[in-house]
Amino acid sequence: MTPIELKQLQKTACNVRMGIIEGTHSAKCGHPGGSLSATELFTYLYFKELNIDPADPKMEQRDRFVLSKGHTAPGLYSALANRGFFPVEDLKTLRKSGSYLQGHPNMNTVPGVDMSTGSLGQGISVAAGMALTAKHLGNPCRVYTLLGDGEIQEGQVWEACMFSSHYKLDNLCVIVDNNDLQIDGRVSDVMSPYPIVDKLEAFGFSVIPVDGHSFEQLESAFQQAKATKGKPTAIVMKTTKGKGVSFMEDQAGWHGKAPNDEEYEIAMAELKAALAELEA
Repeated sequence: MTPIELKQLQKTACNVRMGIIEGTHSAKCGHPGGSLSATELFTYLYFKELNIDPADPKMEQRDRFVLSKGHTAPGLYSALANRGFFPVEDLKTLRKSGSYLQGHPNMNTVPGVDMSTGSLGQGISVAAGMALTAKHLGNPCRVYTLLGDGEIQEGQVWEACMFSSHYKLDNLCVIVDNNDLQIDGRVSDVMSPYPIVDKLEAFGFSVIPVDGHSFEQLESAFQQAKATKGKPTAIVMKTTKGKGVSFMEDQAGWHGKAPNDEEYEIAMAELKAALAELEA
């Protein structure tokens, strides 16, 4: 990755974060915390990694992405909008009556969404099924899915992991957003999923731990995932919930709460300042 490419991704991530704040503030509800922790991941996927075409969102050989932690739709929507799947201005219609941008992704209404999600634990099962189907059809696409670290408390996740390993789904990349917080507090206090890396390895995955806010580490991990044959890959991202907005960072209370008018102004000022510094 060249310095110019890195800076462009960092600037795009700022814009994606601003879209998250715009959407949740306008809706007066939503999930900004986990959307912000996964912003670099959304940005890298949609602006560097995925084989996709906004002009042809149903392209047969496109890579698929399943947002298993579907409540972080504001982050996915902002990435899709900034990538050109629909107007950025539409982010302000999030969760409003009649809007196609509802609180969880809907594959029937939102261009670029490959699976309707929201019930935690189920997205990875769908992604595994997509990956197995692609192998049977000889489709060269890759399948990616993002899970929360609280989400992996669900038993269905581990059934899907066992399935993925058994069928040697090396076209599947599972990403865990390990921001260490869920709606009720620290994941280690609610129901500890640790050690995440060791458990995924025990289920037959090639596991790559990364700093989820480092584009260089994400690039290296995805390159390694594509080179891995005979087993699925899991990328475990250490992240900060609410990343990029000072008063939201590492605070469980911002799991599912929208910023009010004053908080919106503070958040947008911080993000605009970060963008200006990158553009200087």
